[in-house]
Amino acid sequence: MHSLLLPLRLPAARIVRRLLGCLLLAGWLPWAAQAQGLPGAATGQSVLQTEQVRAELLAHAPAGAAPGQQVWVGLKFSHAPQWHSYWKNSGDSGLPTSLQWTLPPGVSAGPIAWPTPRKFALGKLANYGYDGTVLLPVPLHIGPDFTGAQLNVQLHASWLVCRKECIPGEGQFSLSLPVHGSTALHAQTFAAAFAAAPQEQSAAASSVRADADFLHLSLDGLPAAWLGRTLELFPETGGLITPGSPWTQAWDGPRWSAQVPLSPYRSESPSLLPMVLTLANPPGTGAGSPGVRMEVPMQGSWPAVAALPAAVPDALTLALQANAERAAAQAAAANASVSWSIFGLALLGALLGGMILNLMPCVFPVLTIKVLAFARHAEDRRAHRLNGLAYSAGVLLSFVALGGLLLALRAGGEQLGWGFQLQSPALVAALVLLFSLIGLNLAGVFDFGRILPSRLSALSAKNPNTDAFLTGVLATAIASPCTAPFMGASLGLAIGLPPLQALAVFAVLGLGMALPYLLASWVPAVARALPRPGPWMLTLRQFMAFPMFATVVWLLWVLGQQSSIHGVAALLLLVVVLALLLWALGLSGRSRTALASLSLLGLLWLGWALGPHITRQALAAPAGPAAAASDQTTWEAWSPQRQLELLAQGRPVFVDFTAAWCVTCLYNKHNALADASVLRSMAAHNVALLRADWTRHDPAITAELARLGRSGIPVYALHQNGKPTVLLSELLSAQEIHAALARL
Repeated sequence: MHSLLLPLRLPAARIVRRLLGCLLLAGWLPWAAQAQGLPGAATGQSVLQTEQVRAELLAHAPAGAAPGQQVWVGLKFSHAPQWHSYWKNSGDSGLPTSLQWTLPPGVSAGPIAWPTPRKFALGKLANYGYDGTVLLPVPLHIGPDFTGAQLNVQLHASWLVCRKECIPGEGQFSLSLPVHGSTALHAQTFAAAFAAAPQEQSAAASSVRADADFLHLSLDGLPAAWLGRTLELFPETGGLITPGSPWTQAWDGPRWSAQVPLSPYRSESPSLLPMVLTLANPPGTGAGSPGVRMEVPMQGSWPAVAALPAAVPDALTLALQANAERAAAQAAAANASVSWSIFGLALLGALLGGMILNLMPCVFPVLTIKVLAFARHAEDRRAHRLNGLAYSAGVLLSFVALGGLLLALRAGGEQLGWGFQLQSPALVAALVLLFSLIGLNLAGVFDFGRILPSRLSALSAKNPNTDAFLTGVLATAIASPCTAPFMGASLGLAIGLPPLQALAVFAVLGLGMALPYLLASWVPAVARALPRPGPWMLTLRQFMAFPMFATVVWLLWVLGQQSSIHGVAALLLLVVVLALLLWALGLSGRSRTALASLSLLGLLWLGWALGPHITRQALAAPAGPAAAASDQTTWEAWSPQRQLELLAQGRPVFVDFTAAWCVTCLYNKHNALADASVLRSMAAHNVALLRADWTRHDPAITAELARLGRSGIPVYALHQNGKPTVLLSELLSAQEIHAALARL
């Protein structure tokens, strides 16, 4: 970045390279660390930890694992608060946990001994599953032909955990049990799981019959302690009833009867209905109260199954397939090929989108650096061309590197989208420090030539093209999240292409961004139009500090959305102490040594003490009248469940995928989406407004973007049951929204 640190004594390219190295390391480390905890990243281990759940493979073999013995293994889930996983029948939505065992010859696994589940109400819907801590035990039967001193158990588990959003997970687990030793460390955990399992109960004189609307149960032989109390019903066959609908129950002496709304869209008509009953209880932790399991014969015939309305497939797709089938769809798409015409259009869109990136406000401060480079080389055509090539190479290679990293992390199971680097508060903070450093240098607060040894300063003068290359890297880091028109569809397609084709799209995107400066550096008329170098360059250099400081303000605002006002204050204090250190290094004598040493120690201490405030996640602002009044809209936070509920009510749903670091998103939010006529039209069509905030990493939002064929933002989706989803353009207009609403 030789051109951005002028005049008199030129900066050291080595210092700039180190700063960018620290910048990139600070940005990528949180993602790399998170990738190590991905659901699909664990192999050969007994414990897997994510933000939502801790999964651990346990064993119980008090008599050893010799032939003829039965031992127990089980997957233990410790859910984070408000998260839950699912029972064998998940209810209205969700997926049950699946366990696939790899065992030595002579050893076989039985079914999961499912603990009694709980009921989780979600508006008019309901799910069956577990929160808190729960163990899913499985018996292993060791046959007489088993040989070996160790019983090696391998498990591939997949699950779905939900709160307001749903996140699929999977992991590989393994453990070894001694054949002739005792394994009983987790005896109490298994005992609790056995106690939570429903007890088998004879159906006796119990019966079940169905009419067009209800399932009528009449059960006999239930525990005497339950007499007169409210019960909960969990059919093992999914899709028979509507779990979230109200139902009635009553006791007639020892006989319990109930009328449960029957689902008109059931997929099975069993002659024997297996079910679990337990005492109804409020949500707690882990499994539900111990219950009983009965298999009750069906009397009479089942009513005919109604034809699925157009609304049902869309709702089911949203509730179930968006999470459960996402990984399989992405894997299949990765191996799919597209026609050359579509691939060519994707490349053209990437080229145009990259060129438009130069007009984004977030890129302008970096382009001011290149303005200074033009001024410096106004009469040196060869230096112009080399500088343009180096800058273009930095942009091109950085886009390819970002795209490759994105593809690699997504292949490992991470849910990321384009612009993911600015979802990391650590990288945003590093950019704040870097742009503050550049702005202070341009303003003349310090000069690298005075605070660095002359040998280091001379390196930059010898390597101006290296600085230009690093300027291209910086431009990519700050510009790539600013999705421009033509880029949304191209990037969404690129994510699903084979790796080489996907990297070609990213490379053309970088070429488009670098192309205007590359052409200008090779066209002599541009250089001739600039005045000759002179004292005016010092004034221009100092003026260019202000766009840098404006970028710092924007980045601080982004950080405030991600962490909190405390994080912003902590980072500003670090900037102040950094500025003091740089100023002190420009002094001479003992004052330089004393003040610079104290400033450096203060900077290190503040980084250690205040760093956690910078990366800590901000608490969500409480929703309510005040929040609505501040936005003058009725926007709600997006979640798959909320979107499903609104569609089930027959309302159209408009979803705004946005982020604080997306400048185009902010422009649309304060223009087309704030237009009074648009809001009146939304209300007239009874459209529900949902906002998906992607400022920080959110796998559920990333998965939904992938379902829509997009990888970056802004994205605007209009959903209506029975109709295809309508995707609006990235640069919204009120006329486009009115036209989309008119087609509802």
